[in-house]
Amino acid sequence: MMDNDWITLLSAAALGFSVLNYVLLDGTDLGVGVLMGLTRCRQHRRAMAVTILPIWDANETWLVLGGGGLLALFPLAYAILLPALYLPFIAMFLALILRALALEFRDYSPSDSIKRMVDGLQLVGSLLAGATQGIVLGTLVQGVPNQGGQYSGDGWEWSGLFPLYCGAVLVVGYMWLGACWLYWRTVDDLQRRSGREAKVLAIVTLVLLAVLVVWTATLDARYAHRLSNRLVWLPVAILITALLISFTLGFRSRRHYLPLFAALGIFVLAFALMIAALFPLIVPPNLTLQVAASSPNSQIFMLVGFAVLIPVTLIYNTYGFRVFSGKVRAARD
Repeated sequence: MMDNDWITLLSAAALGFSVLNYVLLDGTDLGVGVLMGLTRCRQHRRAMAVTILPIWDANETWLVLGGGGLLALFPLAYAILLPALYLPFIAMFLALILRALALEFRDYSPSDSIKRMVDGLQLVGSLLAGATQGIVLGTLVQGVPNQGGQYSGDGWEWSGLFPLYCGAVLVVGYMWLGACWLYWRTVDDLQRRSGREAKVLAIVTLVLLAVLVVWTATLDARYAHRLSNRLVWLPVAILITALLISFTLGFRSRRHYLPLFAALGIFVLAFALMIAALFPLIVPPNLTLQVAASSPNSQIFMLVGFAVLIPVTLIYNTYGFRVFSGKVRAARD
């Protein structure tokens, strides 16, 4: 039988894995949604929609695993975060519903003008969903006031400059992933346009991320100490350099998936930096994983469930990508 520390670490790893997969997979879809709403050509918008229509709903499964896992594995953290983030969470869920409706029902629009309005709603839903997710992460890193295991703030911590900046960074990052996805899945003019957008968005995203890392280090002396550790920043710097080389070379290769995979790798590194800064906290400034964890029996029960659900979800996602793989060509609606 494992001791409680290992059980808690495994629980945190399962939760983090679910959140990361959601950010990578549905984040790409949301990025496509933003770019789709900003595109004037209706043939291009149609092709963009086709690339994500078969898979977006499966990608959102990871959000359910993450939210349910937080409640079951770390109920004290859930009890503190939920009242602090009521408005961003509600806005995020409404935005995801709006995105789903706009995406699924656009082909039923009776005219091109109404279809354009529906795509505008897709833009609003995707933007708001990405921004609120960044705001939630930013509020978490910034710290949520709590005392005696209860939330003690005023409910507006999420409206500070740092969380709002995190929301903007995540939206731009999602757009980068979306452009890379479209470069992989489309052809001709849309692919060339997506490639140009991906290169520009890569520069913007990396600059914004660099500012974010520096800003994060100023929030707490513990963050600065952990992020300045050579064992943290040196491997990250080496891996980012390698990924950027792969990203650049990917546009000269027939393997059109390389830019997307490189961008996803940088997202993984950014997520790892956040974990390195926070650990062992789950809700800064003072709530640790051990204190927030549920009983060992509850954690073991949930981990058994995760051991079944995570492989099944991964297989389902992989199968969906496989079935609907291939290039999508722009055609008239």
